Amino acid sequence: MTHPITNPNIQKIQEYGSGSYLTSDVTVLLDIVDKNAVADVPVSQKEALIQSGQRHYSDMLTLEHAPTAMHEQLYQQALAQGTTRTATDIANLAYTLHHIFQQTVSTERPLILVSLVRAGLPVGVLLQRALADTNSSYALPSVHYGISIIRDRGLDPVALQMILDAHPDSTIIFVDGWTGKGAIYQELALSLDVFSDPNHPNFANIFHQGENVIPLLTLADPAGVAWLAASEEDWLIPSGLLNSTVSGLISRSLYTEPQSGLHRSVFYDNLVAVDHSLAFVDHIDSTRRALSTSPQYLQTFEQPRYQTAALIDTLAAEYDISNRNRIKPTIAEATRAILRRDPERILLATADHPDTVLLRHLCSERDINITVLGAKILPYQAITLIKQRATDRS
Repeated sequence: MTHPITNPNIQKIQEYGSGSYLTSDVTVLLDIVDKNAVADVPVSQKEALIQSGQRHYSDMLTLEHAPTAMHEQLYQQALAQGTTRTATDIANLAYTLHHIFQQTVSTERPLILVSLVRAGLPVGVLLQRALADTNSSYALPSVHYGISIIRDRGLDPVALQMILDAHPDSTIIFVDGWTGKGAIYQELALSLDVFSDPNHPNFANIFHQGENVIPLLTLADPAGVAWLAASEEDWLIPSGLLNSTVSGLISRSLYTEPQSGLHRSVFYDNLVAVDHSLAFVDHIDSTRRALSTSPQYLQTFEQPRYQTAALIDTLAAEYDISNRNRIKPTIAEATRAILRRDPERILLATADHPDTVLLRHLCSERDINITVLGAKILPYQAITLIKQRATDRS
């Protein structure tokens, strides 16, 4: 469902693009810059600059290349394996949102989905399509945006204010793909603290579930920090295996000072031929519409449970890691860290779990040590430990 465009702030926002998604799927509030104008920093050099404190990770980009044939094959296997689960999870999330907001949301006051770029984008697009499905039991007027959030630097305040100006009477839900340690949740909470005073004019837009409730929705929440999640399991979410080619061909975001405008990103037009973004959401969405099971109402939480904080503390002590940013838990984050960072070793719960096939293949390809720790690292199936440099301040 969409609402009529009468607000000039909405008209201004809609001048922004949607990556390789449909304009009805999402409006991505990023300043898209030419990739040729961005320095392509090799992983090893980037790691040294990050850990020495010379540069922040959001000041640099290692440009993406097309996934290898093996990578593509394993993505397709993950998609075949996880289609029904993803579709069911999206239906359950949409049904729960409908149940909570059906009395307060309307065409004039749509629910605002704000996906955190990039992992939140595929989930947000799927939710937007589910809520727009008038043949379902959970249709709800909604509008979907994608905005940047960067560790240590927060949510893009310019983008968020644009949304608040365009939808002054609407409720906002933040959408991410999964939680790892809960670091992005904490970043989100810090960024939203300015709105937490009940007298703030935008308090009700964000803190509609209570004075201390950060309305974060995720597909998977092993860290135990989301307000609403489809599950708390670390499982092979298909979209977690790819980067830009399942996230609208948008790069990881680059930081911009608020006075200078929106956070920046690169659009990988050179990867159009291998882009799965629309095909992924079309496939999951058609499966959702064909589900024979009734959607289920999911539990919500007013406070984060931090279910894995003690485990992260234990691993940090055992591997002498002072900087928790070097610990990348969940299958998705562990895999992405191998592709984007300089890993020291991989920790697995099970030596031959089908959900870690790509991870193990990448380790074999790059001669990265694997340590199997069994139930000790559950609920995570995989954790990547980033290699420590001589000086570590990242």
